[in-house]
Amino acid sequence: MLRDKNLAPLSRQHQHALALCVRLDRALRAGSPDLEAWQGEIQQLYEAEVAVHFVAEEKIVFVAAARFAELRSLVEELLGEHALLRSLCSASAERKLNEPDLRSLAQTLSAHIRKEERQLFEEMQKRISPDELTILGASLDEALAAAARLCALPREATKLRPGSDGPRRG
Repeated sequence: MLRDKNLAPLSRQHQHALALCVRLDRALRAGSPDLEAWQGEIQQLYEAEVAVHFVAEEKIVFVAAARFAELRSLVEELLGEHALLRSLCSASAERKLNEPDLRSLAQTLSAHIRKEERQLFEEMQKRISPDELTILGASLDEALAAAARLCALPREATKLRPGSDGPRRG
């Protein structure tokens, strides 16, 4: 199903976070990632976009979805995942994550986004009227105005060389 234009701003932000997850996964597979640089990039994306994104989902999207009994348990799962991801991002800002923690963050965030896109958004589009989705979209636009509209550029140490799966060195 195509994404309703009123949920599209969240989906665009999901793409930014998924891109980070893919790059982080590649760096971890290549071995010896620059933990400081990656944690800095995670902190940057969280502060620029994800924190506001989570609040918008919790106050607008999850509230709208929870009106439907069949979506309530999914909303509760997603709220729990937000709490875990906030904790991991906080630990990242404090530079307390090791390689397994970074792997867990990337996997958790990726799975969380896919659950929202493939389950929550799809079901909401089936259940919520076009007029209600338009109202929801206007509320999201207002709530997301504080977030950066463009994905933050990766820090030099976390960029991948063309044709490489490892971070740039040196």
